[in-house]
Amino acid sequence: MFDISGTDLLLIGTVALIVVGPKDLPDMFRQLGRVTAKLRQMGREFSRAMEEAAKESGVDDVRRDLKAVTNPVSTGLQSLKSAADKFEKWDPVKNAARPTTPAKTEPLTPPPMPPVTPTAQATPPVAAGPATQALIEKQAARKAIMDEMNAKLKALDEAPAATMTESTPVKRAAGRTRKPKAPKE
Repeated sequence: MFDISGTDLLLIGTVALIVVGPKDLPDMFRQLGRVTAKLRQMGREFSRAMEEAAKESGVDDVRRDLKAVTNPVSTGLQSLKSAADKFEKWDPVKNAARPTTPAKTEPLTPPPMPPVTPTAQATPPVAAGPATQALIEKQAARKAIMDEMNAKLKALDEAPAATMTESTPVKRAAGRTRKPKAPKE
């Protein structure tokens, strides 16, 4: 109720010691204890009288019912219990769906696809705007450059392979050299 710390109590006790004096201080604390005990007793009697009046008028029953209805924990637990009871009473055999007529056992196959005819060239779009046409030309130029580079690389790869023989030593990158292998006896 009151938020009084230990230092606050020490300060109050020191001030009371100075104001009241050391001779009368124990009597004052006894009187203070009796007054607080009397106040607590009166509060308990008042609460008891109010509870008794509520019981007599039936308000207590209404309060208890209202509290039970508005309590989310009990409501949630009750719905969980009812769901569990329904699950325990559920019979899968009784509630299973049974076919009325036997189903056909034909395998399901998709219809055949029409044959695909490959086209020699992709036809450019008929109504291409200037930006689209510029993009198509740029892609064609890139493709031509890539084809030219691939042709040059193939020529370079084929030329050394054709001229190289077994007696020609392979040039290695600079670095550590290997010892020649000793002939097998």
